[in-house]
Amino acid sequence: MSINIVLAQKFEDLAQTPPMGWNSWNKFACNVDEDLIKQTADAMVSSGMKDAGYEYIIIDDCWHGERDEKGFISANKERFPSGMKALVDYVHSKGLKFGIYSDAGWQTCGGKPGSRGREFQDAQTYAKWGVDYLKYDWCNTEGLKAEGAYLTMRDALYEAGRPIVLSICEWGQNKPWKWAEDVGHLWRTTGDIYNCWDCEEDHGTWSSFGVLRILDMQEGLRKYAGPGHWNDPDMMEVGNGMKVNHDRAHFTMWAMLAAPLIAGNDLSNMTQETIDILTKKEIIAISQDALGIQAFKYQTKDGVETWIKPLSNGDWAITFLNRSKNEQKLNMKWEEQEIIDPDFGYKMNLASQVYKIQNIWKEANLKDTQKPLKISIPAEDVVTLLLTKN
Repeated sequence: MSINIVLAQKFEDLAQTPPMGWNSWNKFACNVDEDLIKQTADAMVSSGMKDAGYEYIIIDDCWHGERDEKGFISANKERFPSGMKALVDYVHSKGLKFGIYSDAGWQTCGGKPGSRGREFQDAQTYAKWGVDYLKYDWCNTEGLKAEGAYLTMRDALYEAGRPIVLSICEWGQNKPWKWAEDVGHLWRTTGDIYNCWDCEEDHGTWSSFGVLRILDMQEGLRKYAGPGHWNDPDMMEVGNGMKVNHDRAHFTMWAMLAAPLIAGNDLSNMTQETIDILTKKEIIAISQDALGIQAFKYQTKDGVETWIKPLSNGDWAITFLNRSKNEQKLNMKWEEQEIIDPDFGYKMNLASQVYKIQNIWKEANLKDTQKPLKISIPAEDVVTLLLTKN
């Protein structure tokens, strides 16, 4: 008698660039139903976001109904009267992909049925529904080891046979960047974000963090990320009530970090300013660059951080992030800069190579690196430059 053992693994060739999409939690929390998801899918298409590269519609916590007598999960019948399979089919009919949420513990963060002990059943259910993406949370996981719990779900998804992106969401508590490359396709590096520029909201046993606080927590993590395995500083808060300059800086820095670009606002009710930020094709191109390398912080002066991201074809993206409350002027001689990627070794030789310069947000041509760079950076805002070989 011979026994064929299939060694499980994560699905390769998924998330070769940082995933782009939308998640319900930041704006709607547990107030989710099938009408909201359908309207959001419609809005992702009509707003131009789909054309800009967004593809995942991800429903977060609280979609769950009860388990049946055999332990299989179903959607809440009042909120999702057509059932989850019909909703997934609707999203697919728009040319989009569908993401769902579960938790490695007995219950989700919202108190719904978790996947602990039901991982293989749930994976089979998601595959049957046609799910493309799973966000897997870490509430109510007493006694579990993170790496083992996420390996179990990875193996369950693989055995179910449908390629599904696995988003590891244990808030960076167990340093997933050190073990998750072969487990999932992205992993949270921090606690939850919220719509504030530079703040911390204390919930007692845990905190939510504003954009700059989350950004600062990414220190030292870039060497662990790349195509198919991304650091995830959490979903975006663009369009959720911050100032436009804060939204612009937030979106830009997530692109520079090669972070997943998962919107978290109401797509059916966006200002034109929000749409313009979320669909800025030149910034998205920086995020989705095939090289898949995060930006590094090159220097800090007068409250201005200079972030540099190597791109494919020898191009570079440079963002000046002004964290101060005052406009800052910059006068920089390119030939005096020695730019070497500290983790991956890429070099920008400005003494011998001339680069053309594009100011992305201003949509302005700044000629090239033969002349000093003289720009003003607005308070709590960014200036992003694309440097291409002349």
